[in-house]
Amino acid sequence: MFQNEADIERIGRGLLDRSLPKAEWTHGAHFAAALWLLARRPDIDAPKEMPDFIRTYNASLGGENTDTAGYHETITQASLRATADFLRRQPPVGAALHVVHRDLMASALGKPDWLMEYWTRPVLFSLAARRGWVEPDIAPLPF
Repeated sequence: MFQNEADIERIGRGLLDRSLPKAEWTHGAHFAAALWLLARRPDIDAPKEMPDFIRTYNASLGGENTDTAGYHETITQASLRATADFLRRQPPVGAALHVVHRDLMASALGKPDWLMEYWTRPVLFSLAARRGWVEPDIAPLPF
């Protein structure tokens, strides 16, 4: 998917400056942006600031952040927690982010429905989960 560190950085910067084409804002790109923010931007509190980054990005593309579309708090925060855990388990020196991303996408997290192991569909896609953090109702997150 991503061939080098610059590819990962382009996704992260594209989210922040709203230059990333909508077609490139994929499941893999969400994780690439999270990896870049967590690993390369210690000046940014990703769990706190990511909601506004995504909302602003969505709006810049003409999208809406409503009770039924756009930004989703529980999915975002769960994905950030999963990404942070994946990064913590990398070797101390650390591999290049595109290699970490490749490995992350080859894991269970690479499946777009990975959250369904922890939440039922009605709970995960509820208004409460879209607006705020909702704990998993099937099994606790392992990280």
